[in-house]
Amino acid sequence: MTTSSLSDRQAALGGLAALERQLAKDLECLGWPARDWMPPQAAEDGVSVLDVAIIGAGQAGLAAAAALAQQGIRAVVFDRAPRDFEGPWASTARMETLRSPKELTGPALGLPALTFRAWFEAQFGADAWSRLDKIPRLQWMDYLRWYRRVMSVDVRNDTAIAAIAPRADGKVLLELHTPGGTSRALARRVVLATGRDGLGGPAIPAFAQTLDRARWAHSSDVMDYGRLEGLRVGVVGAGSSAMDSAATALEAGARSVDLLIRRDDLPRINKSKGAGVPGLTQGHFDLPDELKWRLRHYINASNVPPPHGSTLRVSRHANARFNFGCPILSVEPDGPALRVSTPKGEFVLDFLVVSTGFRIDWSVRPEYAAIAPHVRAWKDRFTHAPGQGDQELADSPDLGPVFELQEKTPGACPGLDRIHCFCYPAVLSHGAVSGDIPAISDGARRLANGIASLFYREDFEHHFARLEAYDDPELLGNEWVPA
Repeated sequence: MTTSSLSDRQAALGGLAALERQLAKDLECLGWPARDWMPPQAAEDGVSVLDVAIIGAGQAGLAAAAALAQQGIRAVVFDRAPRDFEGPWASTARMETLRSPKELTGPALGLPALTFRAWFEAQFGADAWSRLDKIPRLQWMDYLRWYRRVMSVDVRNDTAIAAIAPRADGKVLLELHTPGGTSRALARRVVLATGRDGLGGPAIPAFAQTLDRARWAHSSDVMDYGRLEGLRVGVVGAGSSAMDSAATALEAGARSVDLLIRRDDLPRINKSKGAGVPGLTQGHFDLPDELKWRLRHYINASNVPPPHGSTLRVSRHANARFNFGCPILSVEPDGPALRVSTPKGEFVLDFLVVSTGFRIDWSVRPEYAAIAPHVRAWKDRFTHAPGQGDQELADSPDLGPVFELQEKTPGACPGLDRIHCFCYPAVLSHGAVSGDIPAISDGARRLANGIASLFYREDFEHHFARLEAYDDPELLGNEWVPA
């Protein structure tokens, strides 16, 4: 390292240290975290009882934990990934940059010193910020690592949730798997901050389900794309993950990449971006059901175009081909290759990347076995208008005002409403406040405020008894002389 680069690095570290001092002062002035007010919970048979357990330490889980701390509620966050690899950013995501505008404040919860911009400028300066177009994906992961540290979020890594079982006594039992073995915990409230596929998994088309798994992957799979060097690769789909997968394969040395695109053209307009106004963020939950469905179905049906940069990242390769009007009719093994039939003809390929999104399907997540039959979905109580059929929306959980799950049959699963869905499938009930960057702070505050209210109502007798016992005198009796 040269003397110049060393001094630049030292200056950057000094800038970040100054930012952290400012953030610490801001938190102190705001009384954040708030003083402890929750009644202590005694362990049961050696099993600790948490106030809130959050499943998932990505940006939603971190924001939820920080917002709860502002309310004086301590949360423990569990994540199956090793430390610093929570969420998709450093594992399965393959975009070069985020698609969100860099100015969005994301999980900063109204704290200027906690924004990505403040973190970036403290290290690289205001000029570098003005030159920045979009936030690099891995730099966003670095920011979230910093966020976790400066907000003192209690994350337990390498911890998978094997079972979630609500009980009628007001607690939810969690079975935890770690490299050291199996353990249990109890929580009064559980928050599912489990991301895009949090209530299901990848949507796998029928043609892939019978193929040798060594010949295809879903775009969300953890995979070394270096194995595609020299191969003829097909990518099914044309969304952002399809473009990122195609570009990664090309950059890894694929012989060719054929994008097999069902539509006759790519959508041009990101309708969800046009919907993002404060009125929608704050008012979606209170809309009539018909309007909620109409809005989300319109966005789904319009399709979200892949980002401009991601598309150029593919098209700049001469060996990339955009094949429109090519839904998959069948896929058959042909020796070591795959013969893919479409209305535009056959493609002989060595490997397929299936970029077909995700689906809500509780049955594919064994940890939800105790609650899956009881969760009320929108299809259980709502009939959409003619022509507005939408399987994703139909399968979405019908959530209460604090993102809580609700019973399909009242009384069949006591305690189900102690589980809060703070991940993408909440979008129909609450709007886009629980998964994406733009309004994640609004959603986290709604969740934390609501949980604080539920706890206070539930523990009212405890708080009233503390009120009756409160005896800190404001006056001592010697402040005046009677007339």
